[in-house]
Amino acid sequence: MTNVSFHTYADLDQDQRAALLRRSEADLSGVIEKVKPIIEAVRTEGDEALVRFARDFDRSEGVHKGNLKVTEAEFDAAFKLVDADVIEAIKFGTENIRSFHEEQKPETMWMKEIRPGAFAGDRFTPIQSVALYVPRGKGSFPSVTMMTSGPAMVAGVPNVAIVTPPAPDGTVDAATLVAARLAGVETVYKVGGAQAVAAVAYGTDTIKPALKIVGPGSPWVVAAKRLLAGVLDTGLPAGPSEAVIFADDTVNGSLAALDLLIEAEHGPDSSAYLVTHSRRVAEEALAALPGFWAQMTEQRVGFSTTVLTGRNGGIVLTESVDQSYDFINAYAPEHLEILSTEPYDHLGRITEASEILLGQYTPCSIGNFGLGPNAVLPTSRWARTYGPLSVTDFVKRSSIGYVTAAGFPLLAGHAHKLALYEGFSSHAIAVSDERYKHVR
Repeated sequence: MTNVSFHTYADLDQDQRAALLRRSEADLSGVIEKVKPIIEAVRTEGDEALVRFARDFDRSEGVHKGNLKVTEAEFDAAFKLVDADVIEAIKFGTENIRSFHEEQKPETMWMKEIRPGAFAGDRFTPIQSVALYVPRGKGSFPSVTMMTSGPAMVAGVPNVAIVTPPAPDGTVDAATLVAARLAGVETVYKVGGAQAVAAVAYGTDTIKPALKIVGPGSPWVVAAKRLLAGVLDTGLPAGPSEAVIFADDTVNGSLAALDLLIEAEHGPDSSAYLVTHSRRVAEEALAALPGFWAQMTEQRVGFSTTVLTGRNGGIVLTESVDQSYDFINAYAPEHLEILSTEPYDHLGRITEASEILLGQYTPCSIGNFGLGPNAVLPTSRWARTYGPLSVTDFVKRSSIGYVTAAGFPLLAGHAHKLALYEGFSSHAIAVSDERYKHVR
């Protein structure tokens, strides 16, 4: 039997407990140094660098300067290459995602009368250009296209483009193109990795620069986002997948094992823990894993065993349910499942998780593929300050103020006092009687 990492939490010292919280991307220093010349090459060489990196990193000989952008014919062909049942599943998820995110869309403008004759409020307008990163290194992910393009289109972003790595023959994953078109996105570029982030930051002859990029990616993508954060808005930090499966003593451990494998199979850099205070659940899960591995593909078995036998995954047996809550809140997972016959009993004690899926019929699979809430989520404990990707990530807020002649004297008087106190003479003059001499 594969030696799954098993941690008895009470036996761990402070350093060992802290080690459980680390993610694979925690130290990006080595990757950042490798990414720097890639960014500089894209900045100075543009499309030529993108073609070279497609060949070097993606093993794609089919990409050249003339076909970096997906054509309408390629979109049309994609619908013939994807099975009808998969297209139907993409349509189903796209509809749910759009429906969910339409409820998030803020009203265009609101205003409140703060004092008589003085009004203040907010106005929301779409960001003018956004790039959506759709990974491909460990598979094809039309679901990421659905999750990123859905809220962007609901928000009304006028210029949306997808960047995604090419296949060796220079094509883009057909299901990704289907998902893009069904969402309403018709601009897709054949570029991935750090070079994609650089391309949308600086622009090339083919690729238009964007104001923001969103979407999950490898440590190379995360490193490029960090380096380019001063050039474009890099959005919420979404790196390799991670999940905590919390199970109390009301459920079968085999169910916990089944769901533990969901995010663990994303790649060897994923993180996945089963956290439980029930030894029965832990031991049942441990016993059930080989049976599930026997039903999986060789590649995904390799990914998930690497995770669950390594430093970023396994089983954590706590002494009490309160200790389980403490671990989850300290870990601040991207995905959290609460496996219990009464999941709402636990929900109130967990504050640090980006996605919380309740009960025995809500596995991460359903969240990933179209329940409605967004599955592009903050990783590496950023759930403590960030939420899931949403419509609000694609709009910007402007404050609106309007003071009438009747409302001016009250606000001006208080502003005048504070302006003088802080030493701003021009501020003070602008709200003094001098103003009346110049107003028509």
